[in-house]
Amino acid sequence: DFKNNSSASQSYREETGLAVRATYESGFTQGTVGFGVDALVNSMVKLDSGRGRTGNGMFGNDSEGRPEDTQSIGGGAVKFRLSDTVLKYGSQYVASPVLATDDSRLLPEVATGTMITSKEIEGLELSAGRFTAISGQNHMGHDSINGTGLKSADIAGATYQFTENFVAGVAASDVEDHYKKKYINLNYTLPINEDQSLNFDFNGYDSKDQGQKLSGDVDNRIWSLAAAYSIGAHKFTLAHQRSTGDTGYVYGADGNGTIFLANSVQYSDFNGADERSWQARYDLNMKTYGVPGLSFMTRYITGDNIETGGEEGKEHEWDFETKYVMQSGPAKDLSFRLRSAFYRTNSSYNAINGNDNNDFRIIVEYPLSIL
Repeated sequence: DFKNNSSASQSYREETGLAVRATYESGFTQGTVGFGVDALVNSMVKLDSGRGRTGNGMFGNDSEGRPEDTQSIGGGAVKFRLSDTVLKYGSQYVASPVLATDDSRLLPEVATGTMITSKEIEGLELSAGRFTAISGQNHMGHDSINGTGLKSADIAGATYQFTENFVAGVAASDVEDHYKKKYINLNYTLPINEDQSLNFDFNGYDSKDQGQKLSGDVDNRIWSLAAAYSIGAHKFTLAHQRSTGDTGYVYGADGNGTIFLANSVQYSDFNGADERSWQARYDLNMKTYGVPGLSFMTRYITGDNIETGGEEGKEHEWDFETKYVMQSGPAKDLSFRLRSAFYRTNSSYNAINGNDNNDFRIIVEYPLSIL
């Protein structure tokens, strides 16, 4: 059973909606300093749900607990370019490992603030930003994420392409009255021959609470290492993830996409206190077999050693995904995706991370370029 806000038992959730996301990105004017503008509008309409079936985070609720029929949010940004450095101020999507807006629901999160990205040195990308608001995925307010809002978040990062096959990155953030984070990524690809390769991807965070601790106590180190072997249409991946410290890894005030870890999957993130988790994954690209655009994925993740204050916490999840992208014709780039996750946990951890859950998603996307 799920628990809704009134603590009543709820065993089933079902929500269906349609969303339109419109993005406009201008070029830059001529001159030493180029000027441009961007704009975005995100709208959605509820097709089916109800007070007893809501709870997936897709729709906001009215005063009577019923999901809203329609929701929209829009915004704009101005941008300036000097050489290979761009400054952008206003509403924008952000994909930093220490502040990332999430788009896993109908309405994506939108951050408000300033971002500077510089690529003056070949192979080196520097970034810095300050953000003062993030909209939630089921709210229309510009500063509505996770109920508490965002006071301010200062972020900085750097990535460097050492060789064609090796790239490394670091980042740091200071989220006022929540936490401070440091992040590192190392990614290396070893080509074997034209048809085979090995890839190693390491990600790690160090987080510590600060100020008013609006996200609660935070004291965590977490890392993941994934090794992927690709041969033709097939890819086999093994990953290990480990969390240490007094708490699990915490995110959300800095965007619900701010978890660049191998075992952050469809339902669970396997980021509990002291948790150790393993993943085995298989991907198949049917292009090699004459069906371009069709792909399959399955993965199994198991975690244990979770600190709950009592009995050891354990969890596991099995995911399946099928995706097809139209390759030509008037519906080119139209995609259909079927996702399912089967999540199970023991009694000592379900009060923290949620009860057993079967999660099914049907996602249809149609990107259009009209300018």
